[in-house]
Amino acid sequence: MAASRTPSHATAGVRFHSLGTGLAASVDAFNGAVLVLALLTAIALQVLSNLANDYGDAASGADDDQRIGPARAVSSGLLSAETMRKGMVVAALTAALLGLLLLLAAFGNQWEQILTFILLGAAALLAAVTYTVGLGGTPYGYRGFGDIAVFMFFGLLGVLGTYYLHVQQLSWLPLLPAAACGLLATAVLNVNNVRDIESDARNGKITLAVRLGRESAINYHWVLLGLALLLTLVYLIALPVPLVGWSCLLVAKPLTDAASTLRHIRDGEILTGMLKKTAISTLIYSVLLSIGLAFF
Repeated sequence: MAASRTPSHATAGVRFHSLGTGLAASVDAFNGAVLVLALLTAIALQVLSNLANDYGDAASGADDDQRIGPARAVSSGLLSAETMRKGMVVAALTAALLGLLLLLAAFGNQWEQILTFILLGAAALLAAVTYTVGLGGTPYGYRGFGDIAVFMFFGLLGVLGTYYLHVQQLSWLPLLPAAACGLLATAVLNVNNVRDIESDARNGKITLAVRLGRESAINYHWVLLGLALLLTLVYLIALPVPLVGWSCLLVAKPLTDAASTLRHIRDGEILTGMLKKTAISTLIYSVLLSIGLAFF
């Protein structure tokens, strides 16, 4: 997501699938085929999301000559809107096919389970496209609802969905790391939105950061980080997880450093660096916690 307006960083799928898989491994329910297909499906959905955001921002005029970061494909004229729409269709079909293969690998001929996940997958596809493209109205990402979508799809549904694909049952304790993952993914989005708050407001993209104002959006960012780390701490104590799992808390330092920079610096290039730092830290968090869970 660095220097773009996507709802989450390109590593989002790796984050929630690695964590969901780690949770499954902690109860001896790892399935290698599920992991590979889940990652491929998440990558296809992220590609679709990126293409839709590029197209949607260009169509709505949200990208102007004062935006921060590299030129977008449609708004810069590198690709036509028609070509981008075709790319979106290909990405959507690829995600759908990979998703179906994933469900068959996880559930076999349990068609009731497959149907349930098909509906969830359709919701994920719809959310990816309508974040900036919209569906018969204003895109929800332009009305401050992107944070909720990121928390749900890159947190609760992403982590717990992956966990269920391996284990085929749910329990309450995995809700804690799933919610923490969603909060951190939302923090990545919030850095992006705080960085772009002026250009978004100017172009009518009313993100939650625009609604809150810069200072309140930064306070909100600290709440996201604090809740994520608190939920993680409660989870680590509740199991308990081996020491390697506790190492996921080491990301608190880079996350809070980035948050502090957000409050004191307005330079777009520096904040783009903080966006990368936040996204990479959340990835490291998921990987370290997943490794700890695998050895639980």
